[in-house]
Amino acid sequence: MEEVFSLSALLNEMKAFLPLAIALVFVIATLSALHYMLLGKQRHLSSEQKLPRQITMLVSTVVGAVVIAMALLISESTRNQVIALIGVLISGVIAFSSTTMVGNVMVGLVLRVNRPFKVGDFIKVDGYIGRVTEMGLLDTEVQTESRELISFANTLMVNTPVTVTRASGAIVSVDISLGYDIHHSVIEKHLIDAAHNAKLTEPFVQVISLGDFSVSYRIAGLLLEVKSLLSARSRLHKCVLDALHNNDIEIVSPGFINQRPQPDGVKMIAKTPQALSSDSDVSPSPEDVIFDKAEDAEKHEKSKAAIAESLVSIEAALSSADGNEKDLLKTQKAKLEQDLANLVQQKHDEDEKG
Repeated sequence: MEEVFSLSALLNEMKAFLPLAIALVFVIATLSALHYMLLGKQRHLSSEQKLPRQITMLVSTVVGAVVIAMALLISESTRNQVIALIGVLISGVIAFSSTTMVGNVMVGLVLRVNRPFKVGDFIKVDGYIGRVTEMGLLDTEVQTESRELISFANTLMVNTPVTVTRASGAIVSVDISLGYDIHHSVIEKHLIDAAHNAKLTEPFVQVISLGDFSVSYRIAGLLLEVKSLLSARSRLHKCVLDALHNNDIEIVSPGFINQRPQPDGVKMIAKTPQALSSDSDVSPSPEDVIFDKAEDAEKHEKSKAAIAESLVSIEAALSSADGNEKDLLKTQKAKLEQDLANLVQQKHDEDEKG
């Protein structure tokens, strides 16, 4: 009789643990299945494709912990305290995320939302220049000009200025020092030809400085195919050498001393060639090429402000109009609203294009 009673008590005790056992088995099985379906059998996924799956696993783990806490054989008040403790722990981890691994995760999510750059973009960060090869949950991988792979913590990407080469085009330039004995218009013509030969568009020449021994010029142009940025720089250097040397123009360093006897009273001022006097304004302004996005943004804002002002005027006139005049004002209002929507969409498309 005592054995029957003991067996019955043991079964009752086991029944009390049954909900907890079921919860444990369910949570472990569900998390294992999710991990296999989302990450286990999908080994070919990139870091960008893995990110939402990893977030799903993280959220599922937190939900599983709460389910297990609710199945514990404790009083309801204690159970609520355990669930609150889980929330406090998660909040504490997020609160200290600026100096922990979770900080990189949080910043990785911010980079996904803001998208200051994407995979394949040329960037410069912490003195290194290269192309982004991977944007992970904890770090960002960059391949440098020497083919090395460098991983930067995501927190560094927001705490350090990052220079991003725009996908719509990049400015490629070469600085060169030449003597005072050749007029700048002659130099500009040959440098512009060199930029065209280097397959750059909208080239322009700037005089950077007037040194004691030489004049510093900069030839620059717009490269539309940014993937060939390194080749374009090398090609521009070669074309500058060919353009100047083929026209008997010496390229010497500022420290080069070239002594040439000159008659008394001769001034080293180059004469402006008549054939080139009208060519100095052919190249576009550097500001038109470099700050094109700022110019477009300013034009968009002015257009939006003008449309908004017109809409305010029409709204004021509608209150006192009637008949055909009111219908005409409504038609004008609908057209202006459509123009405003087109402007907003156009700006969005330009931002997406880069």
